[in-house]
Amino acid sequence: MFCLSSMVCRLRDPRLIRLVLADDHALVLDGLRALLSREPDLRVVATATDGERLLDAVRRFKPDLAVIDIQMPYMDGLTCLRQLRAEGLPVRVLILTAFGSPEVLRSAMEAGADGLALKTDSTEMTLAAIRQVAHGQMVFPQSARQWLTRPAAPDPDTPTEREEIIWAQVAEGKSNTQIAAELHLSESTIKFHLRHLFAKLGVSNRNEAAAHYHRRGADRRRG
Repeated sequence: MFCLSSMVCRLRDPRLIRLVLADDHALVLDGLRALLSREPDLRVVATATDGERLLDAVRRFKPDLAVIDIQMPYMDGLTCLRQLRAEGLPVRVLILTAFGSPEVLRSAMEAGADGLALKTDSTEMTLAAIRQVAHGQMVFPQSARQWLTRPAAPDPDTPTEREEIIWAQVAEGKSNTQIAAELHLSESTIKFHLRHLFAKLGVSNRNEAAAHYHRRGADRRRG
């Protein structure tokens, strides 16, 4: 299923947040679209019921924000999110899911999500999450606050793939703003990954992280 809002043809108002919604449950999708239609600053430009159609919608309509479910046919939400980031599509992504386990949260953040909200949240919380992510803030469920703010156990041998990419750019002297622009992520998301990367490396700042990166490269060349 793929739907284009009749409002998309109007002249674009820079104050509006343009959204694409993706969920394989029509009831959830219709309910969310009806909720957002009552908000003057939010406009749904397209909806999709699977990851492949979501990708097509983002490529075609270039929304400000995509609200994505995790469990979808043909291409699940996290796979779709990774593809969005791999293509460098400049869209912020809010994962809206029924699953709030630490594993799901970490997988979403490592895939490049700008935030995660639960389907059990109140209407007010969902609307707030959408607006916050659209304006560059990282959001996550209150129940996950302790997990997200607790550094990972030091483990210098296992940075994630995204942490490796960010680490390399830190070693090149790039700022959080530059890294965020290059990866099409928010600065809040970059800070999230750096916090966990620093804990794994046992360092306290980006200069130490950069020095560690270059030492590792020198050791590999000697090896």
